[in-house]
Amino acid sequence: MTCHIDSLYIIVDDLERAIAFYEDFFEQKILNKSELGGYFDINGFRFHLFAYKKVSESHTYGSNCLPSICFASLEEMKRKISDKEICFPLTKISKNWVAEFVDSEGNHIEVYTPVKK
Repeated sequence: MTCHIDSLYIIVDDLERAIAFYEDFFEQKILNKSELGGYFDINGFRFHLFAYKKVSESHTYGSNCLPSICFASLEEMKRKISDKEICFPLTKISKNWVAEFVDSEGNHIEVYTPVKK
């Protein structure tokens, strides 16, 4: 089998609040914005926000999907999460520094960076 993953969707309750949160986090504007959402292009990977209530879908929040975002350095990663609600503290796991924060919509987002030798 040959395949690759090039996008993910996270559900949001308040689209404008989520857009503001992620525009600040990713330091870029959302693309293809509509009443249903939009996405950010992160080096060819599409990170979508989906306003599920606009299409009357029901969703149950859980922790079975954890988007994971890699940073080039520990310093940059610490800067980006310094004002976020941390739900998993900065921890060295194997060859990476890992932490998780809660976004504006209650989603948990993992961030990591390789441990420098």
